[in-house]
Amino acid sequence: MQHFKFCSTFVLAFVVLFALGCASTPSQSSLGEVIDDTVITTRVKAAIFNDPTLKSSEINVETVKGEVQLSGFVGSRAEINRAVALSRDVGGVISVRNGLQVE
Repeated sequence: MQHFKFCSTFVLAFVVLFALGCASTPSQSSLGEVIDDTVITTRVKAAIFNDPTLKSSEINVETVKGEVQLSGFVGSRAEINRAVALSRDVGGVISVRNGLQVE
């Protein structure tokens, strides 16, 4: 019986520590958030790549906790607006930070 209590206490402590390790903090994302951000980044990149008016190779996309950061160079202000609009239309995007510049 004593062995059972020791084992169950050990397992409970492990589960609690594991759960705390997977929780997100203001400075660190959880595994689920990282996966969600990767999916959002991929969808934004696909939307930009599939748009014939944008040079997708010169646009960088990063996502942190649903916030998309666009950076790089495009040919005109209209291309900036188009990239931002495409990014906002992707599911899961909370906000878009525009760091694109006109060449």
